[in-house]
Amino acid sequence: MTNDDTEIIGKNVKDMYGTFMGKVIGTITDIDGSIQSVGIDCGSQGLQQIQFEQLVVQGEVVIFIPKWRLDSQRLIREKQLTLRRLKALIDIVSENDDMKADAEIIHEKYKSKLVSLDETESEIKAILEVRLTELDAQMKSAKMLSFDAKVQYKSNEIPDATFETVKSCTTEVIEHVTHEVAEIANVKNRIADLELEVQEITATSPPDIQESAVTYLDTPEREQVVQTILPEAPTEPVVTSSEPIATEALAMPGPTASDSEVTFDIPQPPQQVKSETSKDNNDNDWLARMEAQ
Repeated sequence: MTNDDTEIIGKNVKDMYGTFMGKVIGTITDIDGSIQSVGIDCGSQGLQQIQFEQLVVQGEVVIFIPKWRLDSQRLIREKQLTLRRLKALIDIVSENDDMKADAEIIHEKYKSKLVSLDETESEIKAILEVRLTELDAQMKSAKMLSFDAKVQYKSNEIPDATFETVKSCTTEVIEHVTHEVAEIANVKNRIADLELEVQEITATSPPDIQESAVTYLDTPEREQVVQTILPEAPTEPVVTSSEPIATEALAMPGPTASDSEVTFDIPQPPQQVKSETSKDNNDNDWLARMEAQ
């Protein structure tokens, strides 16, 4: 860590609009001595770790830069550079047809870069929407404070000096919020313009670049090689037989005599057995037993 980096310790930290945030109490460095993050005592909000790239030293004050601002600026810068290179590539191909085959590889490289930038763009857009929601809540809170102070002033609860102080402070907060909202809207418009420019380039450049492959293949040498590979036509006539193919009918075996003489023995149902004992004999036996008693 250099002497200039150590001077950041102990200094007050303010945002881009001059609002006090806290004081630098220490840093976290990498193995090579470079500062990774800075610890800031934010009072009731506690100790916060801020990336060193988000801080700018200006005299005795350290200015805090929001992360969404840095990310959006980096995205816009990289996307503009990629688009300029794509345009230069298209100009080179249009001026020299022999460069189309070589330009296709570079075109795919820039195309993949745009895809990765689109993913980063989606993340930044989500962060901007969250920040706009926070700013809207701050705007409503500042207006409520200003209106409540006006009510207290009209009801003779606070003096003129107190009302003017509240009015001045809330007006300053409203101006800061309005300025940041306008800045976010400007960033979103620039991102949208770049997105339209990307769509225009990707819609026109692929046919020109892909034409290089077709032009490269449609050469006299290629046609000659293809023609030599083709098989030769047969010169000898093919003899075909015109005689019909004879077919013999197969005789189906007829029924034999033994099949018609087969008989089946069907069992007879059992006959009911009738008792031969007469009713008169039974009656005589019964009378004899009664007389014996």
